[in-house]
Amino acid sequence: MSLPRYKITMLAVTIGLATTLVGCSSNPKKKDVVDTGPKSSEQIYYDKALKSLDRGQYSEAAKSLEAIDTYYPTGQYAQQAQLDLIYSKFKQKDYEGTIALAERFIRMNPQHPNADYAYYVRGVANMELNYDSILRYTSLQQAHRDVSYLKISYQNFVDFVRRYPSSQYAVDAAQRMKYIGQELAESEMNAARFNLKRKAWLAAIERSQWVVEHYPQSPQVPEALATIAYAYNKLGDQASAQQYKEVIRLNYPNLIKSNGDVNLRAARKDGSWVNRATLGIFGREASSESDKNTVKESTSAPERSWTNRLSLGLFDKPTAESEQ
Repeated sequence: MSLPRYKITMLAVTIGLATTLVGCSSNPKKKDVVDTGPKSSEQIYYDKALKSLDRGQYSEAAKSLEAIDTYYPTGQYAQQAQLDLIYSKFKQKDYEGTIALAERFIRMNPQHPNADYAYYVRGVANMELNYDSILRYTSLQQAHRDVSYLKISYQNFVDFVRRYPSSQYAVDAAQRMKYIGQELAESEMNAARFNLKRKAWLAAIERSQWVVEHYPQSPQVPEALATIAYAYNKLGDQASAQQYKEVIRLNYPNLIKSNGDVNLRAARKDGSWVNRATLGIFGREASSESDKNTVKESTSAPERSWTNRLSLGLFDKPTAESEQ
């Protein structure tokens, strides 16, 4: 059976259009960009990168450093360029790129004398991924949101401190671990509070016990103990509740009411105040100041005049102070 004339016409038009599109896609107007190789010597690329870094032009510096990485992978400045590129990406707030470059450097140069820098910056970059501009300048707590990157960052720092306990970045890493530990403790307590609201007593106990066992130095411990005692009381386990009340009475007597009940509201208020003082805006300011003093560029050779920047602000302190 033959097709009607109008259908044959539409079919022809459709085939014609398809042929035209295929022809256009197979014959692009623009020619493919061909890499013609390096435009300069390794030395010129690196000198250009240093000038860009000194001027704070991190995007331009990254282009020169990437050229070294591409065209001179075994050159004189290859490894140093990789470290500088890690820093350039960090300063551009490309934290995922920073992490990828740091992990590559660790994998390719495990015995490099500045490998500790790559381990350290990887942890800092993962830490930064957990924050945004709103959280930096408000009292909103990251612990009340997703903390997956903080957990990764904490493990990064654990790995770093274990491998390089004497590194020049070890003290700052330990401070960051303490800060992250408090954030994670707050995250657990936020979940425990939610479980109390829905009367999931066992879940609230488990979350609070995790804080007591894994973050014993965190400011959330008083609230965690009070929550455990309160939840056990709700479950009818008076023996366990009394056991925790005695611990609270010895360490935080103000959290026990005159009738012997735990003052959960007071415990939560005290914990929140300490949390704001240590984990809120002031905590982030301290961390930001630490970033200014330590999250600089990778360690350079002693003969370079820009050692302060490349040693994360630890060397040539008079120069760093004058820059401030």
